[in-house]
Amino acid sequence: MEFTAHVYVSGRVQGIGFRFFVSAVARGKKLRGFVRNLEDGRVEIMLQGERDKIEEALNIIKSKHPLAKIKEFQVNWEETGEKFEDFEIIY
Repeated sequence: MEFTAHVYVSGRVQGIGFRFFVSAVARGKKLRGFVRNLEDGRVEIMLQGERDKIEEALNIIKSKHPLAKIKEFQVNWEETGEKFEDFEIIY
């Protein structure tokens, strides 16, 4: 079954390679979606795929980046609407 997690991360998450880290984790778990910086300093992540793979990726993203200082990690589970073909970094 297909699941979608829409995630907003705040804290020290821009300018430290966080998007590239998220992309590597997502691709390693064979997930689809995107990651992008938001103007308010947060990072937005959309992950699609198997729920257990998404949860594994979220755990890694929350705890393994050496420079990130995450203040808030908001995960919203949504119905899968638009289906992504790959995972991309949006600039």
